[in-house]
Amino acid sequence: MMESSSLESLSTIVFVVGGSALLINFVGVVASAVGATNYWPPGERDWRFYAQWTLSQVFTVSVLIVALLDWNSLGLPRLPSLLVGLVLFGSGFVVAIASGFDLGREETAGLTGELRTGGWYRYSRNPQYVGYVVASVGFALLANSVLVAVLCVIYVGWWLTLPFAEEPWLRKQYGREYEHYAERVPRFVGVETIRELIGARDRESTLTE
Repeated sequence: MMESSSLESLSTIVFVVGGSALLINFVGVVASAVGATNYWPPGERDWRFYAQWTLSQVFTVSVLIVALLDWNSLGLPRLPSLLVGLVLFGSGFVVAIASGFDLGREETAGLTGELRTGGWYRYSRNPQYVGYVVASVGFALLANSVLVAVLCVIYVGWWLTLPFAEEPWLRKQYGREYEHYAERVPRFVGVETIRELIGARDRESTLTE
């Protein structure tokens, strides 16, 4: 078996690799959000698409390896963090995957497609991102790792920043259709999400017809 010092060194190296890949993507998204570049969304399969995809895969593999190598280093109570982590990770991942299928593969990858306003997208303009934020928190609790927690904090920030980079592009692509959609559906979740879930909006529309 590997010595403790060797494991720590390896986990640190993988942490730096994964964190660097994530930060490059994060900087690109922030730059897009403030209008300094158009890194995200790419709109087509060009270098931006492949760069973002490659960096994302590097991060995903890295965070899984770090979780294994640095497991339980954070020191949270094991059983509560495991149970809460499982619930959050499982539920968040299901929402993210289901809403991803609902949106479509091309649109999920930031490529030009159709504007989706039904299904999961009745409740949130970004249900995938909501799901991945919840899943990221859950994964950090599951791993109970200092290094994973740091990566997940940055990862959550990345998910929360993505819509601000996408919205100018969406307005340009879909015009008034997107404007109307954005007026009635929250960016993440809000009062309108709850109203839609309980059917209050549909009942009000029926009464006013």
